[in-house]
Amino acid sequence: MARSVWPYLLSGVALISLSGCGWIGRAQRPAWRTQAENYCVERGFVKPSAFVEPVAEIDGPGICGLTHPFKVSALFDGRIPLNKPLILDCPMIPTLEAWVEDAVQPAAQARFGAGIAELDAFGSYSCRSVDNIAGAQLSEHAFGNAIDISGFKLTDGREINIVRDWKKAGTEEANFLREAHAGACSKFTTILGPGADVFHYNHFHLDLAMHGSTNTGPRRICRPAPPPELAPPRYKPDGLPPAPDIEEPLDVSKAQPRTPMPRFAASSSDGTGLEVGLPPALELHANRSYAPVLPEETEVDATPTSSIRPRSGR
Repeated sequence: MARSVWPYLLSGVALISLSGCGWIGRAQRPAWRTQAENYCVERGFVKPSAFVEPVAEIDGPGICGLTHPFKVSALFDGRIPLNKPLILDCPMIPTLEAWVEDAVQPAAQARFGAGIAELDAFGSYSCRSVDNIAGAQLSEHAFGNAIDISGFKLTDGREINIVRDWKKAGTEEANFLREAHAGACSKFTTILGPGADVFHYNHFHLDLAMHGSTNTGPRRICRPAPPPELAPPRYKPDGLPPAPDIEEPLDVSKAQPRTPMPRFAASSSDGTGLEVGLPPALELHANRSYAPVLPEETEVDATPTSSIRPRSGR
């Protein structure tokens, strides 16, 4: 069974300097990013194939880019395709597979009697700031360390769409999406979905940002908080005092003048904390009353979950 590689990556780079400062006039990416990519590649967490192809290093603009980018068109050796090829870093690939295998597939089988046939995504690598806000810190998308999932296709032909189905409380579609979201909260370190803020009304943002560690495991940001019945148990405390809250390090190019960050065009398909987790085990669904499954002709309500007009994803 697939498992997230992030705890191993954290321990693998813990003894290496996390300094990201470069020479005067030449900004560099924080060192932990390359160290995490190298650790993943050297230990064979990703096997190159026709569906996961290594591509040339992406270096810039600024400190955007990846040391070992992969062009991913499908997971599980082609068994579950993406709706379009995406550029991802090495750690994201096995973590995505672990999430699908451990959380998404079981939830789909329990609620619909069908598996996942395809992941629908808005994008991955894009050299831009968080939420495309001028002057904000760089997004994890700028390092191929994030993906935006907009929906799922099932093996029976059904399509589950986050913007349409999340708000239809009490339906199998909405319950499935909440279980998938909760399951992501034990795999990734940043998980944002509808209700997290105005920008994520129509997708799940999943990334492996470095938020630091606590005495109960990696610090995670999971919003909105899953309901208690979907929240996984916390890691067992390591015996050390609780870690204090810390400010996240900003990935900024110190060689750049202090001006608002430009918005870079996305290049996701052109080749170039709250600690929560797994949904209930399948047996918990065995004797319950199932919510209705929406008929295919149900009218789509694509209005945002906020009155503020959204701009884009994190």
